[in-house]
Amino acid sequence: MDKLAQYRQIIQELLLEYAAGNPLGGEIESQTVFDQQTDRYLLVDLGWKGQRRIYSCLIHLEIRGEKIWIQRNQTDCSLTDELLAKGVLKEDIVLGLQPTELRKYTGLGVI
Repeated sequence: MDKLAQYRQIIQELLLEYAAGNPLGGEIESQTVFDQQTDRYLLVDLGWKGQRRIYSCLIHLEIRGEKIWIQRNQTDCSLTDELLAKGVLKEDIVLGLQPTELRKYTGLGVI
């Protein structure tokens, strides 16, 4: 399996794990969005909590140039650590949620 296919599989499995562990319950569900044409992957919570509409993008990952970009992480977990544990190379993880000038201090991939 080539690296791109491997990274797609890792991301999809990770997001499915998060979706299955939805702590909100009730009328709120976690949905995964896998767009392999543009290599964008999302985990979204949506539904109702009483009279309040819930819609939140918890995780947004992208693959750009064979690197995994973390664009959003609204969880208490370190996506970086989880990706590393699943075999993603340190230099292949980019913290897109950090300003460009700060990425060089993360010890991860830099663009």
